[in-house]
Amino acid sequence: MNRSSKHQSLSKVALCGGAAAATAVLYLFGPGLGRVRAALQDSPKAILDEAWQIVHREYVDGSFNRVNWQAERQKLLDKTYTSKQEAYAALRKTLEKLNDPYTRFMDPKQFEALSNQTAGEVSGVGIRLEVNEQTKALTVVEPIDNSPASRAGLQSGDHILSINGKSTKGMSVEDASSLIRGEVGTKVSLEIRRDTNSSSFTVSLMRARIELPTVRYSVKQDSKSRVGYIRLNEFSAHAAEQMRRAIEDLSKQNVDGFVLDLRGNPGGLLQSSIEISRMWMDQGAIVRTIDRKGRDEEVTANQSALTKLPLVVLVDGNSASSSEILTGALKDNGRATVVGSQTFGKALVQSVHNLADGSGLAVTIAHYYTPKGTDISQKGIAPDVKVDLTEADQKKLAANPKLFATPQDPQYAKAVAELERIILAQPNTPSKTSMVNQ
Repeated sequence: MNRSSKHQSLSKVALCGGAAAATAVLYLFGPGLGRVRAALQDSPKAILDEAWQIVHREYVDGSFNRVNWQAERQKLLDKTYTSKQEAYAALRKTLEKLNDPYTRFMDPKQFEALSNQTAGEVSGVGIRLEVNEQTKALTVVEPIDNSPASRAGLQSGDHILSINGKSTKGMSVEDASSLIRGEVGTKVSLEIRRDTNSSSFTVSLMRARIELPTVRYSVKQDSKSRVGYIRLNEFSAHAAEQMRRAIEDLSKQNVDGFVLDLRGNPGGLLQSSIEISRMWMDQGAIVRTIDRKGRDEEVTANQSALTKLPLVVLVDGNSASSSEILTGALKDNGRATVVGSQTFGKALVQSVHNLADGSGLAVTIAHYYTPKGTDISQKGIAPDVKVDLTEADQKKLAANPKLFATPQDPQYAKAVAELERIILAQPNTPSKTSMVNQ
C-alpha cells in the first residue's frame, strides 16, 4: 500500500453522505494562465475557477467521465456573469457532466446548513419544532437537555406564538428555525402559550452553541432479555462520543445484548464511522478506500472495543454511506447479525471544501469497499435476516412514530427475536456487567 502523509489523512477530512469542513487552496495552472488571471478580476469567476481546480486535482475519476475538463474550465471563464447566482448555475451545470450526484456545489446558505449538520452543532436555544397537524400552531416537540430552552423551563407541547414580536401564524418550521438561530451570545424573545386556557408569557433566551443529540438509547424489556437499544441518526462530529456514552451507560445497566438501529441514517463523517466501528470490534478490517491514483488504504480495528456482548444491527433502504461502512465492518467480521432491508448502496467518499465566498464544494475522492472486498455501489448490503416493511407497516409507523422500535415495529421485533436467539445460543457470553478497557 502507498501510505503517503496526504493519503493517511483521508479519513479525517472525508465524508460519506455528509459534510466536513476542509480548507480549500486555490491553485492556478494549465494553459492560458495570463487570460485566466485577467478573468479572475471578476469575483464570480474566481469562485468558478477555485471549484474547477479542486475537482481537477481531487476527483476520483481521472477521465472526468470522459469530459474534456480543461475545455470546461475555459467555457466557464469565457462567459460574462451578471450575478453570483448566474455563475453558481453555470458551475452546477458543468458539474452535472461528471454524472456524479455526490460531487456538488452548495451556495453559502446550503453550505452553512450542511456544515452545521455534520458538525452536530447549531447556534440557537435548543428546541425541536413542528407545526401541529390539528392546531397548525408552531409547537415545541422537545427542548434539548442542558440547552437555554430546557433551563428556561420550556416544555413539549408549548406553542410559540411569536418570535421577536413576529407572529408565527402560518410560519414553517424552517422559517421559524432561521429566526430563532443566530450568533452565540445574542438574545431571542419567544411568546409562549402552554395550553389553550392560559395566558401567554414571554421568555428571553440567550443563544448558545448547542450539541445536537444524534444518539438515543434506552433499556428495553421486550423479551426475556434486557436489550440495550441504540438509535444513531447520523455520523456527525459528536456521534462517536455520544455512542461511547450510550454503550457505557447501557452496559452499567446490565443489558444482555444490543440492537443498533441505523434505519434512515444517511451517513456523515467517515472518521466517525471508523471510531464507532472500533467501539464494537477489537480486531479486523473496517473499510478499504482506493483513490484515482490507485492508492489503497485499509483501516482496521485497534483493540479498543467497549463490549463483547451480542449485537444486532437494524438497516433499511435509507441506511447509506457511513451507515454501510459500519454495517459492512460488523457483518464481514462476524461481529453482528444484520436485520432489515437492503441498504442504499453508496460506496463513495467525498471531501468538502469551503470556497472563498462562503459557498462550498463536495468532491468524490475515493471508492470504498467492505472488509471482504465487496463493492456495494448501487447494490447495498444484504441483511442476514431480511425483513421488509409492507406498505401498511410503513403507513402505521408514519402515522404513529411512537410505535417505532416497539413490538409493533416488525423489523425491530425481528431484531429482538434474533438477539434473543443469539444470547441463548451463547452460554459462554461474557458477564452482563463486563466491559472492555474500562
